[in-house]
Amino acid sequence: MTDLTKLTIAQARDAMRKGDTSSAEITQACLTAIEGANALGAFVHHTPDIAATQAAAADARIKAGDAPDMCGIPIGIKDLFCTKGVPSQAASRILQGFKPAYESTVTTQLFDAGAVMLGKLNMDEFAMGSSNETSVYGNAVNPWKAGDTQLTPGGSSGGSAAAVAADLCLAATGTDTGGSIRQPAAFTGITGLKPTYGRVSRWGIVAFASSLDQAGPMTKDVRDAAIMLQAMCGHDPKDSTSADLPVPDFEAALTGDIKGKVIGIPREYRMDGMPEEIEKLWADGTAMLKDAGAVIRDISLPHTKYALPAYYVIAPAEASSNLARYDGVRFGHRAKLAQGDGITEMYEKTRAEGFGAEVQRRVMVGTYVLSAGFYDAYYNRARKVRTLIKRDFDQVFDAGVEAILTPTTPSAAFGLGEMADADPIKMYLNDVFTVTVNLAGLPGIAVPTGIDALGLPLGLQLIGRPWDEAGLLNTAYALEQAAGFVAKPQKWW
Repeated sequence: MTDLTKLTIAQARDAMRKGDTSSAEITQACLTAIEGANALGAFVHHTPDIAATQAAAADARIKAGDAPDMCGIPIGIKDLFCTKGVPSQAASRILQGFKPAYESTVTTQLFDAGAVMLGKLNMDEFAMGSSNETSVYGNAVNPWKAGDTQLTPGGSSGGSAAAVAADLCLAATGTDTGGSIRQPAAFTGITGLKPTYGRVSRWGIVAFASSLDQAGPMTKDVRDAAIMLQAMCGHDPKDSTSADLPVPDFEAALTGDIKGKVIGIPREYRMDGMPEEIEKLWADGTAMLKDAGAVIRDISLPHTKYALPAYYVIAPAEASSNLARYDGVRFGHRAKLAQGDGITEMYEKTRAEGFGAEVQRRVMVGTYVLSAGFYDAYYNRARKVRTLIKRDFDQVFDAGVEAILTPTTPSAAFGLGEMADADPIKMYLNDVFTVTVNLAGLPGIAVPTGIDALGLPLGLQLIGRPWDEAGLLNTAYALEQAAGFVAKPQKWW
């Protein structure tokens, strides 16, 4: 087998079990690819020694016949996940030097299943961003190019998306608070799944907005997403929001049979000024599902137009609370103090030096909306809007709709620097199709389905019923089969 880095999880699993290759060989191929891909800025902490040890252990398990599906699979871990003894900075200066003494639940479960950690992946600072340009490490770069223009891989899971798209790893972990798995997946031509809130434990993941954050897999195709999600799921008593529900066999659900399945097309997602290419992509995706036997139904989600403003009140409010713990006292960065400085000055200087501009902006917005006199006007009102958005989805699902098809993003990947210095609202609009899913706690998946005029990937989003990841993955599988997307970025790095 020649190019081992191009294998999917399923292909690698089957090849290792047949004895055609080994985890050690695939892992070494990935490590070599990573070494030659510094221009992408995807990996920010390298763990070749850990990878070699885990790969050897995985090969022994496979030989002994004790091999879960993820056994021996080399993956990248987003820098938001705490990994024992390995820098876990959330791409922020304020966590510089922080090496956790514990392992997140998600990485624990993946490593227990035999997965191999290649290193930590770049991201927007504290997951706040849509372009990976707020990272203390500098931005990751999309492996896809439009002429000479370097493009964003999306955010906040930009490093994860770039690494998977460029075949530096077979899969990666991501987190999604308002679209941070699905938007980068769409920008890089890979598959990204955000599970139902509570399906995957949040314990040991650096918090951004606790009622919205959810971890999920970023993979080369839908089957791989099903395999990786299986290993990431399960009830965790350490996370009070973790659901104590059985985990179905997600890969077994991938029959591709969606005959009679009712797919909703929400009229509110037809935005003014939507590019024709996105409109056509959506229409083509609808036709593909109809040809596969699905029943297409026009639906209304009337409170969609309030989702973005509600999200950008709730998420910063929760971030303001979560990020208050970073004060220079216990861990991470501490500012140098002048003689006579007290604890207040230490807090102020440490946070001013440690947090980047976007994080400071969101913390200030969050503190403002939670302050006396504004709490009811902003935060409480946003919470009520969130309830109405969730009710819209509930009513549609109660009426028989089993999944909803929408665009993932309002455009293909944009150029690095194109929006970073502009009005931040322009950047926030990238989340217009994705934030409703987080506000309602639903599962959503981005599937690559087309190419734009510049040769860049475009993705469609499927939204599922709560806890129906199995049904959602099967619908996504049918869409993937119909779309036949096989394009890969041409190597320039």
